[in-house]
Amino acid sequence: MKKIIYFLTGLLLIGLVGCGDMENTPTKQVEAFLSQYQTLDSKVLEDLDTVIADQGSLTDEQSDEYRELMKKHYQDLKYEIKDEVIDGDNATVSVEIEVNDYSKILQDAENYRQEHEEEFQDENGEYDESKFIAYRLNAMKEANEKVKYTLDFTLTKDADGKWVLDNLTTADEQKINGTYTH
Repeated sequence: MKKIIYFLTGLLLIGLVGCGDMENTPTKQVEAFLSQYQTLDSKVLEDLDTVIADQGSLTDEQSDEYRELMKKHYQDLKYEIKDEVIDGDNATVSVEIEVNDYSKILQDAENYRQEHEEEFQDENGEYDESKFIAYRLNAMKEANEKVKYTLDFTLTKDADGKWVLDNLTTADEQKINGTYTH
């Protein structure tokens, strides 16, 4: 009877150790990272609030609209792991993501602004950026085109043997946000 208990306990311990190692793969780390966007993790929302605060030219209402727009964008993010390559303590995970194509909308809005300057002027004939921001936000709300990008996430093993995602490039951040211009 004791042998059976020791055997079962040993299997349980092996299973627990094995599960922990299964979570420490480059792919699992990238999945966890992207999941933070989809689940609106507090870190993602904190970063979003920082970006909004740095805009300065947004009214409180526009800030709220933009925040809600991006939260929906993140929740709608889709991804598929395409490949994982491990080379010693370095790894690359290739992922195809699908997001709203805000880059096209933003470019179209800018073109429209240049062609219809009078629509974005105040009563004194001066450019009113708030009017343009409102126009751009409304256009982004109507986004229905998606775009796919392939991102190559790089990871490095730390001193404890845990895979850690390297910093994203600006282009990769723009791709996740749907604002990357080709």
